Amino acid sequence: MNEKEKIIVGLDIGTTKICTVVGEISDFGINIIGVGSHSSTGLRKGAVINIESTVQSIKKAVQDAEIMAGCQISSVYVGIAGGHIKGFNSHGIIAIKGAEVTQNDVERVIEAASAVAIPMDREVLHVIPQEFIVDEQDAIQNPLGMSGVRLEAKIHIVTGAVSSARNIVKCCDKAGLNVCDIVLESLASGEAVLTEEEKEMGCALADIGGGTTDLALFKGNHIKHIFELALGGYNITNDISIGLRTPLAAAEEIKLTHGTCLKNNNNQELIKVPSVGEKKIKKLSKDILSEIIEPRIEEMFSILKNEIYINGLENSFPSGIVLTGGSALLDGISDVVESVFLAPVRLGEPRNIGGLKDVVKTPAFATGVGLVIFGSKNINTKEQIDSNENGLFSRLLKRMKQWFKDVI
Repeated sequence: MNEKEKIIVGLDIGTTKICTVVGEISDFGINIIGVGSHSSTGLRKGAVINIESTVQSIKKAVQDAEIMAGCQISSVYVGIAGGHIKGFNSHGIIAIKGAEVTQNDVERVIEAASAVAIPMDREVLHVIPQEFIVDEQDAIQNPLGMSGVRLEAKIHIVTGAVSSARNIVKCCDKAGLNVCDIVLESLASGEAVLTEEEKEMGCALADIGGGTTDLALFKGNHIKHIFELALGGYNITNDISIGLRTPLAAAEEIKLTHGTCLKNNNNQELIKVPSVGEKKIKKLSKDILSEIIEPRIEEMFSILKNEIYINGLENSFPSGIVLTGGSALLDGISDVVESVFLAPVRLGEPRNIGGLKDVVKTPAFATGVGLVIFGSKNINTKEQIDSNENGLFSRLLKRMKQWFKDVI
């Protein structure tokens, strides 16, 4: 593998910021060698609404990462999120042709489980095997070599709007970047911040972005359920702007600097709040922020809790809740979420990386680092495709190539 092949780049195109993370694959793991970030103005709730603005933001974020890493970036793994993302479970059954389960049998049963009707305006993003069943033996992670006459597969299919995916690819193309793959952001974040024990026992990952909050339930080392809530950090900023009667830019700065979910009656600290127009700057108690922010956080996570309960998954996260995303840094947010779910809550920071790990050791970079980790695990996908042109991976790659052709 040459030096160019050792470089993996993750591009997190968010509603409020665009983040580029450059990782170098070595024999000892992944070293982060470059990071670039720039504000995003061309997206709303995870979907592109202004291509030119998005392209310019991507270029600036990539340029900063190139300077830090000392290399030229040409290919990226891109994250995707938004209210258009949907996930559902499916089940497939086949007869085992020989005495043992082969790789061909595994691919056939996954294809059988994937044979579901998908609307024309939607596209499959991920097909995630959850478990295999050989005859009546269930909970099998890898059935290769097992004896039996019938093989079953339970999978989770993640779909997204074709238009949203194409717009993301088009923006990257205009920025001079080749898209290696489009990855669900909550899946990428899970790669970066979750431990093997959490994914095995069961946990809930909540990625609080600018425009959306992405929920992913992991159990048995696989995603069991996903849900995209069209509320995020921007809604908190908007609440502050309305509540304090201050411009959005000032509200964002106040949120980042003084934002808290906890009221402290003994704290008499005052914050400066710019007024709309040419009115004088006013001073207000910091506790007023908690009265604005806490109800919004409680509302968001109450909706997520309700989503979990109506799907009968209330016992699926014994190891607790993990929070990622920029808004996870709000003071006291863990306490509010814990009071809603009555379960342990922790902040998710990228782990098992080297290099500039201190720079990215924050929930805000979880998706970017996760995209690098996802790319490193799939770096040999092309070899798998070349050796099996009729497989599922081949069709997914052809789908990505077709998107790229359509937007040129």
